Amino acid sequence: MSSIIKVNTVQDVDGNNIINESGNTVTIGKSGDTIQVASGASLVGAGIEWQSSIVTAATLTAVAGRGYWLDTSSNAITVTLPGTAAVGDQLIFTDYARNWATNAVTLNQGSLKYQAGTTNPVYDTNGQTVNIVYSGTTAGWIPISDDDVVNEGTPPPYSADFLVIAGGGAGGLGKETTSTEYGGGGGGAGGYRNSFNSETSGGGGSSETALTLNTGTTYTITVGAGGAGTSDATETTSGVASSISGSDITTTTSVGGGRGGGRYNEERASATGGSGGGGVPNTSDNGSAGTANQGFAGGDGSGDVSNDMGGGGGGAGAVGVDGGSGAGGTGVGGAGVASSITGSAVTRAGGGGAGANSSAAAGGSGGGGAGSTGGTATNGTANTGGGGGGSRTSGTSGNGGSGVVILSMADANYSGTTTGSPTVATGVSGKTVLTFNSSGSYTG
Repeated sequence: MSSIIKVNTVQDVDGNNIINESGNTVTIGKSGDTIQVASGASLVGAGIEWQSSIVTAATLTAVAGRGYWLDTSSNAITVTLPGTAAVGDQLIFTDYARNWATNAVTLNQGSLKYQAGTTNPVYDTNGQTVNIVYSGTTAGWIPISDDDVVNEGTPPPYSADFLVIAGGGAGGLGKETTSTEYGGGGGGAGGYRNSFNSETSGGGGSSETALTLNTGTTYTITVGAGGAGTSDATETTSGVASSISGSDITTTTSVGGGRGGGRYNEERASATGGSGGGGVPNTSDNGSAGTANQGFAGGDGSGDVSNDMGGGGGGAGAVGVDGGSGAGGTGVGGAGVASSITGSAVTRAGGGGAGANSSAAAGGSGGGGAGSTGGTATNGTANTGGGGGGSRTSGTSGNGGSGVVILSMADANYSGTTTGSPTVATGVSGKTVLTFNSSGSYTG
């Protein structure tokens, strides 16, 4: 017959508790002791010590017996394995954000072998977990598991940067039946909102917060048209708003550029907008205001009868220049703003230049159309949101340029589902970039 001895406490010869039960907790050893497992025996249930901090830094020095969550959303990670190891030492690394395919994990094995080799292994599969155990000097570290896990249930949301530019305003037309002739104001650029890489928004605004998109949700992309110029008594028009909307995000809207001021026997006032339109000379119509964090105001028209130059349309990056006599930069459209969201710097949303009796003004950098002294003014450039140029008398004022909406997200997150035929560029520093030159949609 076997016997069972039941005790709550076992002490060594010095009276120290070496096994002690208290409630549901059993303590083995005392502080400072070494618990040794006999050769050939196994300690069951000791487990891996999972770390509570998520690793996002580019480097990690691993400690045996630990599990690590590695988040490569922003950068690749190189893990340095322990410089010395005992047989049975174990390490686990897990793809925390399912981004290893975008930014890989490299295991720097140091002087110890990895599967009997000396080449640092690279893991680049989304959802992967690498579980390695040290086998000894011959083969070194050996993976006992390095599979990926299917993303069950609802996939996590992901971040997407945006650039949203509205249509630019048309330039104004200055036309009189009397001997006095007026130069029309330049059209204001379309409103400019941006979240990419800490770049500024229009009107001196800060970079905005990126969108958070969800898989399966459809996001509507609206690209605004430019305002229409004129060659007769018809009043020109402002640009049309551009936007990104969806059921789970706050709609991001950029305001259309304001039309330039004009005159046809009566004053045709400039308009406020994403950037404001330029004013009319020799009248009470000064340049109009832009929208905060989207664009700047238009310039005032000249009071100089000898030139009668309108004010330059406001741009995303600068105010339109006031009209004045002669050339030398007066009445020039305000400059646009550059963004590298598509992979290289492109300047957009420049204001239109003013019309004049002589020496019409240039448009602002970034698609602003040039003014005219009586001929056809230049249109704002399509898909830049540039303002149209102003003109006078028998001329035609310029149309505003249409807007554009650009989305940028990690390559691994791009769903491939769009409408409206956007331009799709993959591998732009690990990002997929969608450029919508006309309205459409993207499904996350």
